[in-house]
Amino acid sequence: MQRDEIKQRITELLQKMNIPVGKIEVAEEDGRERYSVETADSHLLIGSKGAHLFALNHIVKRMVNKGGGEERQFQIDVNNYQRAAVLNLKNLAKIMGERARSFKTNMELDPMSSFERMVIHSFLEEATDLKTESVGEGEKRRVVIKYVGE
Repeated sequence: MQRDEIKQRITELLQKMNIPVGKIEVAEEDGRERYSVETADSHLLIGSKGAHLFALNHIVKRMVNKGGGEERQFQIDVNNYQRAAVLNLKNLAKIMGERARSFKTNMELDPMSSFERMVIHSFLEEATDLKTESVGEGEKRRVVIKYVGE
């Protein structure tokens, strides 16, 4: 399925949900397509802690990848909510990584979604003196940033 077809699917789904769409822009970011939706009703699409946005991404990916073949990797963002959330997570990872170094101890973060944990792991993967690990079960799963020295 091509970009224009995916964009059309997103538009049709939002129209069926009676959500007015200002525009949808497509860009390549970190090796993935990013469909940026602008709407005045962003709260309906984002939900509490991004739960609705996560569900929207899941539904559209299922629709797009339903025919088999090569699975398309893309992300839908609404009013740059996801972009801002990723920046906040990277800042959190940076600060907590610096604290782990300063105090030479492990830093345990609050529970996060799998996507949020992946952002933390990816951001700190090149730090030679730090190691990240996910611990816990279900909704209590969180990242521990471990200081391992130089």
